[in-house]
Amino acid sequence: MTTGSRERDSRGGDRGGSGERISGEFAEKVVKVRRCATVVKGGRRFSFAGLVVVGNGRGKVGCGYAKANEVPPAVEKAIKDGMKNLIEVPVEAGTIPHRVEGTSGTAKVIMLPASPGTGIIAGAAVRAVCESAGIRDVLTKAHGSTNPVNLVKAALEALKQLRTKADVERLRGVSLS
Repeated sequence: MTTGSRERDSRGGDRGGSGERISGEFAEKVVKVRRCATVVKGGRRFSFAGLVVVGNGRGKVGCGYAKANEVPPAVEKAIKDGMKNLIEVPVEAGTIPHRVEGTSGTAKVIMLPASPGTGIIAGAAVRAVCESAGIRDVLTKAHGSTNPVNLVKAALEALKQLRTKADVERLRGVSLS
């Protein structure tokens, strides 16, 4: 069902896709925009916080979180923050080399390699990280907190732990044939 030009799921939330922008080599995905209100003499004053995942789809991904008095400046600041925090992810044949776990706060994300054609089996926050990194086939499971900020950080923490077979051979000084 569509309402205007935006699609919504059965609970009234956005189904994603509308928060993606491309600038230069990197694509930005707005994962979450939070609104905070402080009560002042004249009523309520709102501020906004944006969580953005930035990636080039070829192994570089990062996340940014920033606050501002309006939504567009919050998102722009988050994009700048994400560009400063890029990590390199080894992607082999569209999937990850091995099983990894990452935690942030009480959120725990487990990622497993998947065979070609499986797709990205993940929730919205972890899916944004995987798509931005260029991972096409992966199985994920999130335990604990469902806070999008912690889930994104946990997914990035898991991706930081990935090592290719060549990396392990070089680090250990042995052949793993």
